[in-house]
Amino acid sequence: MADVQKQNIAVQTAIPEVRVTIERPPFNPQPAQRKHLPNAGTARANRAPTTTAPDGSPEWTERHSNQTVLQQHCDFFDTDSDGIIWPLDTYRGFYALGFGFFLSLLAVLIIHSNFSYPTCPTIFPDPFFRLYIANMHKAKHGSDTGTYDNEGRFIPQKFEDFFNKYSNGKDGLTLTDLWEALKGQRVIMDPVGWGGAFFEWIATYILLWPEDGVMRREDVRRVYDGSIFVDIASKRAGTAKTKAA
Repeated sequence: MADVQKQNIAVQTAIPEVRVTIERPPFNPQPAQRKHLPNAGTARANRAPTTTAPDGSPEWTERHSNQTVLQQHCDFFDTDSDGIIWPLDTYRGFYALGFGFFLSLLAVLIIHSNFSYPTCPTIFPDPFFRLYIANMHKAKHGSDTGTYDNEGRFIPQKFEDFFNKYSNGKDGLTLTDLWEALKGQRVIMDPVGWGGAFFEWIATYILLWPEDGVMRREDVRRVYDGSIFVDIASKRAGTAKTKAA
């Protein structure tokens, strides 16, 4: 049995002398997983596939094939599809997702104060603190999962690594898991990244608000490509929605 298991393991990922390599095992795909999710380390431009959803979100991807996965993540908030997200757009989006007045306002302050300038098309700050979707990849910060690459593509390997390391064998993450993940993903001298990761994961937990306390990996995957926002907003509004407004 041991020999068979060794044959199925592609790469040695842990050594007993370094305990953290045992505590946080990366995604080390079995042959069947490599078949369904080939080249997991290669970034996907407009699709967010995982082992449990090897085709990503097919209908969503078809409608947004001209956008990177990071841009798709932001598309719900671009209410008039002009590629620019105003603070009011973000407020409406968070409110439509159930965050209420104060949390929606807080989200606007955090997001637009930190991410507006990096996405600006010129060297001058935007006086209205708008976000420009074409440059959204420039707002990527450190101490995150690494699932988005520096161009806004989706890296399945990084997504799977994150859940493999911190989910403790579950099909999702609890708040305790998230706390360990936030500590585990921190890089030195990166307060913006620490704060950004904390805000994003707490917002994701509030958005999904799982009854059993476990955020399912498929729901998190759909947060990454933005496809879940439309479903949640439509459910809350009682009518089909495609944008925040």
